[in-house]
Amino acid sequence: MVPDREPHRPSAEEMLARLHEEEGESVPSTSPGGGRLRIFLGAAPGVGKTYEMLVEAREARQAGQDVVVGLVETYGRPQTAAQVDDLEVVPRKQVVYQGVTLEELDTAAVIARRPQIALVDELAHTNAPGSPHAKRYADVIDLLQAGIDVWTTLNVQHIESLHTNVETITGVAVRETVPDWVVDRADEVSLVDISVEEMHRRMREGNIYPPAQARMALQHFFRKGNLTALRELALRRTAENVDDALERYMADHQIADPWPASERILVGVDHRPFSKDLIRRGWHLARRLKAPLLAVHVQTPTAALTPDEAASLRDNLELAEDLGAETLTVAAPDAAGALAHLAQARHVTQIVLGNTLRAPWRELLRPSLTHRLLAQVRVDVHLVPPPRAGGRGTPPEPS
Repeated sequence: MVPDREPHRPSAEEMLARLHEEEGESVPSTSPGGGRLRIFLGAAPGVGKTYEMLVEAREARQAGQDVVVGLVETYGRPQTAAQVDDLEVVPRKQVVYQGVTLEELDTAAVIARRPQIALVDELAHTNAPGSPHAKRYADVIDLLQAGIDVWTTLNVQHIESLHTNVETITGVAVRETVPDWVVDRADEVSLVDISVEEMHRRMREGNIYPPAQARMALQHFFRKGNLTALRELALRRTAENVDDALERYMADHQIADPWPASERILVGVDHRPFSKDLIRRGWHLARRLKAPLLAVHVQTPTAALTPDEAASLRDNLELAEDLGAETLTVAAPDAAGALAHLAQARHVTQIVLGNTLRAPWRELLRPSLTHRLLAQVRVDVHLVPPPRAGGRGTPPEPS
């Protein structure tokens, strides 16, 4: 059976249940929430996430939508503060901790106000001790559960699964993170991106940090190499959300054929040495197209492998993994049908197979795997000829 990959975006009530589970609380009995989550994602502080969110919020309000500011941090930036001036602001909640008064999002007040859209800055923020939830993303989940759309901001270094990557790149261990299941819940992820040169210009002009802090930041976290790598992480994470959204759309509209919005490469692999050539060909193709690579072996009932052949297959799949491919072994009665089904389920756009020329009469009597596959898919199929007779790894005719 060939596994399908069904995109799943957790609902507000599923998020709420997971949140209470993580916090060790019982799950309350509530009606399903219908709020939509939009994340303005950036590679680093200062790219303009909050400013962009406010600009679009003002446009939404002018279009007749009910928008309030739940909590926005301007950090004294005049241009950002100016965008808040004529928006309705829900007063913040005062939390006293160790004699110091801290300001946090007043989730209950926003829910009581019941706007269409609430702006909540800094999704990864840690709330003051004594708050109903430890993290701001939990407050956002409460708003979504109440049926309120939430627009929020997030830097890519705060996504939990990227924590190790960011620390390796920058040498900085990020303390505040947001679970990936929260980001995956987003109905929309808007990438706010500027060039590294523009980021450095903003830093030097004091638009992000005070001059002394800016000089230090430019020598450390905001080095060009760091920012370039963080931009790459942000672009890839945004692409994942876009990819999931496209898959949901295709499933909802029963679109079976892959759309050429992004490339996905599949390589058919077996135990023969020639498979290494196919894997390398697929890897070069995937690298050129910046596409994911999937190496697949189909085990049919009539193709039992000897111990040596099984070892050779493992070696081939290990090569694929070393080159960054996802590897998959599936059992199916027909290899061509299994590959065709998997190509459709994974929205593959190009397939790489080995091919040996056969006499036309043999194709009529017993069509080859290649011939059967071509009859079932509507994607590009690359047929790679084997080495010349007597050369390394010459394969028999495809079955």
